[in-house]
Amino acid sequence: MKIVLAQQNYHIGNFENNTRKIIEAIDRAKKENADLIVFSELAICGYPPRDFLEFEDFINACYNAIDIIKQHTENIGVIVGCPQRNPQAEGKDLFNAAWLLFEKDVKGVAHKTCLPTYDVFDENRYFEPAYNWNIIEFKNKKIALTICEDIWNLGDNPLYRICPMDELIKQQPDVMINISASPFDYDHDKDRKEVVRANVLKYKLPMFYCNAVGSQTEIVFDGGSLVYDASGNIVKELKSFEEDFFITVLEDLNELTVDSLQMTDKNKSVNSQPSSVNSFDKEMRVSKQNDPASIINYLTAENNIAQIHAALILGIRDYFYKMGFTKAILGSSGGIDSAVVLALACEALGKENVRAILMPSHFSTTHSVSDAELLSKNLGNEYDIIPIKNIYDAFLTELKPVFKDLPFNVAEENIQSRSRGNLLMAIANKFGYILLNTSNKSELSTGYGTLYGDMAGGLSVLGDIYKMQVYALAKYINRNDEIIPQNIIDKAPSAELRPEQKDSDSLPEYDVLDKVLYQYIEKRQGPKEIIAMGIDKDLVNRILKLVNTNEYKRNQFCPIIRVSCKAFGVGRRMPIVGKYLS
Repeated sequence: MKIVLAQQNYHIGNFENNTRKIIEAIDRAKKENADLIVFSELAICGYPPRDFLEFEDFINACYNAIDIIKQHTENIGVIVGCPQRNPQAEGKDLFNAAWLLFEKDVKGVAHKTCLPTYDVFDENRYFEPAYNWNIIEFKNKKIALTICEDIWNLGDNPLYRICPMDELIKQQPDVMINISASPFDYDHDKDRKEVVRANVLKYKLPMFYCNAVGSQTEIVFDGGSLVYDASGNIVKELKSFEEDFFITVLEDLNELTVDSLQMTDKNKSVNSQPSSVNSFDKEMRVSKQNDPASIINYLTAENNIAQIHAALILGIRDYFYKMGFTKAILGSSGGIDSAVVLALACEALGKENVRAILMPSHFSTTHSVSDAELLSKNLGNEYDIIPIKNIYDAFLTELKPVFKDLPFNVAEENIQSRSRGNLLMAIANKFGYILLNTSNKSELSTGYGTLYGDMAGGLSVLGDIYKMQVYALAKYINRNDEIIPQNIIDKAPSAELRPEQKDSDSLPEYDVLDKVLYQYIEKRQGPKEIIAMGIDKDLVNRILKLVNTNEYKRNQFCPIIRVSCKAFGVGRRMPIVGKYLS
């Protein structure tokens, strides 16, 4: 049996486009004389559809797409993800389902059992879990068909009460097929391979794993679909961050082949026994991340940075394309953050679609302007210089009766930042640009930013990237040529809102700060655990207080492209007025 994995980039709610892409892949598979083609989780409507699922018209559109696709299955089987109505009087209205279409009919449907409700997931809000588990027969083969999280619930510490494959294996299937929408974060691909391989080794069956690719607002799906043979070897890993198409013969996967023996280095290092893995068990990942000395090395590792770079490019490009935007604007300060965002935007959208605005103030150094100009000249993007001195002075003049002779403080600093924000938004409105925010995760964590000033924007590019990772990204962008001027990378970071200002005046050094933030935010370690790692108690308490007291700022922030396992936004739900650890 010839089986195809079709790894595609869908657009939530764009049924016409999604259906067209699916049919094009089916037609291609037919030309290859394939028997079966597999698409990803909720491919029909795009993932995650969220509250769109509460609209009857949306579900009707899903069913209409299934009816259209069915007409193209006269001689090929199609497995595709789509919501299915629950006919039972009890439970939620919908199942997250995988449909098998063949001979212009629905031949079988499998329902998702394990419905995640952590991080960015909220599936239990919309879907009813599966009631029963049955293999699906197709062309004399028994298929154990599961959906995403269903294969993550194995091992010694399962997150859910039911492991669907434990039920399906009783019916002696010939192959496992899993359709998935598994988001990217910079160590999740290791988990994913471990989980798929653990299933293969436990059940002694080949596995076809089809993952989604593309970005949906803040969530990036990296693809990397997999085919494993029955011995636990990778036969094929599809492209990351790109659409892909792969065809293989099922019967070959029950034997060791030359191709399957050529495993990647990552796969060779995996333990030969199934491990206790599930999506909630973060400790299975990289235990050395608990060592302060290795945290920064891990965060800035070249492989992680390369993947982050690809994810951010895809995140920017898809956000603009799927929203119908074409042009971006940002403030270019001559600092590292805006430089990295500008370089990424030019790569994602094309230099002709990106405009940089340089807005020097009383306190801007001459090299900040010259560095920003050189950057734009290197990239070839349009830029303008609009000094804010007169605007700033006008504000101070009008505020003089209120401010009187009070000393200069954060109020005057923020006037500069908000003046820049107003200029950027004015130009964006006039010419139809989308403002890209340049704040990084270290700044957002500690509240080191101005609401309605440098925190303005339609999309945050670096909001899930710590400062030390920003530096690593800059070096990665310069891996072949010097795009970002070296002086931007070398100079001490500064907001330049007062004379001789440095970030270190307000924050700990970033290599120390990022260690603590990573442990608290990504690893969910409390102050006692972080202090026990040998980090100064007062410093830890100071940093955590900054994080917790600035939740109100992040709550008003724009969408952030997610690249870590715990990004600010929909995946991290903290009370604004919470007292814990503050």
